[in-house]
Amino acid sequence: MEEKEKIKKRMNDLYKLINYYDQKYYIENNPVISDEEYDRLIHELSALEEKYPEFSRQDSPTKRIGGKPIEEFKSVKHERPMLSIDNTYNEEELREFDRRIKRALGRAVEYFLELKIDGVAVSLVYERGLLTKGASRGDGFIGDDITENVKTIRDIPLITPINEKFEVRGEVYMSKFDFERLNREKTNLGEEPFANPRNATAGSLKLLNPKEVAKRRLRFFVYGGFFEKNPPTQEEVLEFLKNLGFPVNPVRRKARSIEEAIEFCKEWEIKRNQLTYSIDGVVIKVNSIRDQEILGYTSKSPRWAVAYKFPAEQATTTIKDVIVQVGRTGTLTPVAILEPVHLAGTTVSRASLHNFDEIARLDVKIGDRVFVEKAGEIIPKVVKVIKETRTGKEKEVIPPEKCPECGSNVVKDADEVAYRCPNVSCPAQIKERILHFASRRAMNIQGLGEKIINVLVDRGLVKDYADLYSINPEQLERIERMGKVSSRKLVENIQASKNIPLQNLIYALGIRYIGERASEVLAENFTSIDEIKDADEKTLANINEIGPVAARSIKEFFNNPRNLELIQRLKRAGITTEQKELTRSEGKLSGIKFVITGTLKNYTREEMKTQLKRLGARVSENISKDTNFLIAGENPGTKLERAKKLGIKIISEDEVLKMIQ
Repeated sequence: MEEKEKIKKRMNDLYKLINYYDQKYYIENNPVISDEEYDRLIHELSALEEKYPEFSRQDSPTKRIGGKPIEEFKSVKHERPMLSIDNTYNEEELREFDRRIKRALGRAVEYFLELKIDGVAVSLVYERGLLTKGASRGDGFIGDDITENVKTIRDIPLITPINEKFEVRGEVYMSKFDFERLNREKTNLGEEPFANPRNATAGSLKLLNPKEVAKRRLRFFVYGGFFEKNPPTQEEVLEFLKNLGFPVNPVRRKARSIEEAIEFCKEWEIKRNQLTYSIDGVVIKVNSIRDQEILGYTSKSPRWAVAYKFPAEQATTTIKDVIVQVGRTGTLTPVAILEPVHLAGTTVSRASLHNFDEIARLDVKIGDRVFVEKAGEIIPKVVKVIKETRTGKEKEVIPPEKCPECGSNVVKDADEVAYRCPNVSCPAQIKERILHFASRRAMNIQGLGEKIINVLVDRGLVKDYADLYSINPEQLERIERMGKVSSRKLVENIQASKNIPLQNLIYALGIRYIGERASEVLAENFTSIDEIKDADEKTLANINEIGPVAARSIKEFFNNPRNLELIQRLKRAGITTEQKELTRSEGKLSGIKFVITGTLKNYTREEMKTQLKRLGARVSENISKDTNFLIAGENPGTKLERAKKLGIKIISEDEVLKMIQ
């Protein structure tokens, strides 16, 4: 008997422990245990439940692993219709929505704003505290019973602390990371990848085997609920649901006017790609539940809500041709020439194909009908081929044997996917290297853009980036649209770049695998370019965030006589190749980690980062337990909520300026 009590206690401890880890991972987005450790606990609990079923609980996390496959989904009638929300696509349509609300109520109202998750709407019914039914939207009146599938979604509570019967509604979605992981798995198995996360989510919920659904790692955000007594506002409804244990999207806000709502829409149209999941708009709801009841519904949608849809980020078009571009490190990148298509507010006619392995993976051919996507990329990418539309006239895409710019034989390293032109004097590489050298995060030479660089290289005035420092205004004046004033100003900007911080110079050199962060790390560990040059490969590889691949690339760069000659010429031109700023150990903010969110009044984010780093501080893009301060500007994003949850001190721009001064 005593042994069974121990078993029961262990199982109860496991229930609490696993639920705690689920809360940290799925609700708070703050994992505190590895996947391997988590799986060990699940396996232990599963084994104990099998051996001692009398101690098993209805809300056991093992039920999320998935039960037996089913033959088909049963139809289920919604107690309340799941109506869709009317869409708007511009500011004037939002203002018209506001005018309709004012006409109907005879007064202005307060709105509540929520991100429109690009997922699949579901209804969840709870009775006596237990999840008893999960249903898809279907036609709005009748959906599919997907209860066993939604039980596998770990941030959907299986039990709640209230006993009344109630219904919640929300959006099931798949994170961008898990979407990419799933598509890699499908490709490796020779299966068709999904076109986007929403399709992947919908396809997953339609699987008849809940165990397979569990592997898809679906997620959930609640956006509404129906209780015996509803809280008085939408804001309070979500707060109530959050307290019950439901995941509520942290990006939400009240708006006192439609103009405030429009500003929120504009903000997230720009910031949408910073999120780890996909959104396709903003939902604007009348905040008062009483006002919602007065306004009521049409046959298709609620009168008290509207969705502002962002411009589409995915479209279908035809590949007319595939060309090859040569980058600054000699990498050959295939680019699809498209039938022009409207995408994300612009007309696009090109899309990246990344590399020839990606072409083979997607099975892209010239003449194919394809999905193109613009999700945070400057150039859209091809994500899927619509093979059903093929006619047989499509042409294979063959990797080139010669560089399209200089005619050199193309090489391909055995351990890399990229084809490369080995000729460092290749005109395309020269132009790209100079453009990179002059960029804002490198030498920050304002006014030196792609068109001017092309002319300078084509006329033989510049053969590498060191030549920039011998350019005079008279040479620039001969370029079309370059007058005396603009020519003189550009030369001044070139000369002004000589005193750039060491990390900018390292980045500007264009060393393969050395991006902004690696350049920053090298500047923290060395005081000059010469010190980096003289460091051995092992020393470089042992630096945190550098590693063996980047270390080998650094040594290859400095072992090249042509590169050493370039650096000597930069020195002779007067460029600072030593660290003149305070090192991290000397700075008054040494060892303090900052994160910045929102818009600052007196500085850009980059300017503030430079100020902080100059005094030895660490500046990160991501909030974590070791963050010391979050600098919050106007319109802060989700980082503010995360900082509050982690107990991180939040300071204003004025407060950080006092620290700096």
